[in-house]
Amino acid sequence: MIRINLVAEKRPVDSGQSRFRLDEGKKIALGGSLIVLLSLAYAGWSYWSLDQRAQQVERDIDAARVEEQRLIQVISEVREFEARRGRLEQRVSLIEELRRGQTAPVHILDQVSRSLPDMVWLTKMTQTGYDLNIEGNCLSLTALSDFIGALEHSRYFARPVEIINSEVVAATPTSPELIKFVVKAGFQMSGLKTAAPPAAPAAKGAGRG
Repeated sequence: MIRINLVAEKRPVDSGQSRFRLDEGKKIALGGSLIVLLSLAYAGWSYWSLDQRAQQVERDIDAARVEEQRLIQVISEVREFEARRGRLEQRVSLIEELRRGQTAPVHILDQVSRSLPDMVWLTKMTQTGYDLNIEGNCLSLTALSDFIGALEHSRYFARPVEIINSEVVAATPTSPELIKFVVKAGFQMSGLKTAAPPAAPAAKGAGRG
């Protein structure tokens, strides 16, 4: 028996939804691809930027090292110059000291002679460096005190001028009682730089030496 289906077979109506769904999938895939590409581009740009910064830092470090070496050289030259100047100043100071030392004995004798008051005369004077031992006689302790004060007042002798020894020598039929003394005085070179004040005028005794 033959059967005939009179009902039309229902076919799916193509309403464009499948195409729409397919297009939506493509959009999502495209969007994902763009995000990935943008991420890769940003990562590449970040890497490139960091690399450029690193290179710049390396260049700055190299320049700083070169500058450091230059400054070290400059500092070394400055120190060498300072040391050389110090040596030259020492030489000049030594020359000036020697120059003043050449005239020191003249000033020593002159100032000792100027400082002698009446009733004081010298018998011996020895020099060790700038230290003087002065031996002499006087008729009174006042005269000895005046002599020491005159030496200190001259600025050529460091204070204090010391009395090393003093003793009384008894009078004899031909000479009065005497005070024999030994005085230690340190001659100072600074006195050569400034003029000493003039000694007070005093009458000169015949026994002065």
